[in-house]
Amino acid sequence: MLIIVGLSLYAWRLWREVRRREAFRVDEIARANRNCVESLDAISKAMIERQVDLVEGALRCKVLLDIIDNRLVERDSWRVFVDVQGQAAHLRTHEARRELSPRQRHREDLAREAIAREYEARLDAAAAELQRFCREWDVSGIRAGMS
Repeated sequence: MLIIVGLSLYAWRLWREVRRREAFRVDEIARANRNCVESLDAISKAMIERQVDLVEGALRCKVLLDIIDNRLVERDSWRVFVDVQGQAAHLRTHEARRELSPRQRHREDLAREAIAREYEARLDAAAAELQRFCREWDVSGIRAGMS
């Protein structure tokens, strides 16, 4: 009888620990999503106001949307982020960009500007849609207005 009681107590403790860890995981996901939405709001606003390069903004938005839910970029208004990422895949970033000669960097800047011009209207619309999305984001982490 003591063994059964002991095992029951042990199983109950394990069950409580699993529940605690699951609640922690859910809270962490909600916090990460809120942080991504805040970043998306800032980046999309900066894109609209031309405070950030459109291509750079698009690439950052794509990454953040993928973190929240990789299916979000399948929306018609946000597919442009995937298109821009494909067009800009050959362009260097970060340390690799610093290693380029001034002439190479200038060529990549021209390519980046050409991509921005080609997708400008769609990127503006996508940034405006992101602003709406961010305003509707429910604090609990449930996406509002998703259909």
